[in-house]
Amino acid sequence: MLTEYINAAMRHARYEILPENGGYYGEIPELPGVWANADTLEACREELREVLEDWIALGLAQGSPIPPIDGIAIIVKQPV
Repeated sequence: MLTEYINAAMRHARYEILPENGGYYGEIPELPGVWANADTLEACREELREVLEDWIALGLAQGSPIPPIDGIAIIVKQPV
């Protein structure tokens, strides 16, 4: 489920070339705060995936809701 969510979120990523230095900026618009920049497109993708993973982990640790992407939701069952 987690891998599916990450893959789905990465399909929503948007990239642009930064005019100042020719580097790349990437973000996942549906997930506030999930963005990265790097010198190459591939490095930007890798960094964006790492940021996404950390964002999910932090959200889960804080009990924050993780928005569904393409119908895929991360739901943590609370112990009874």
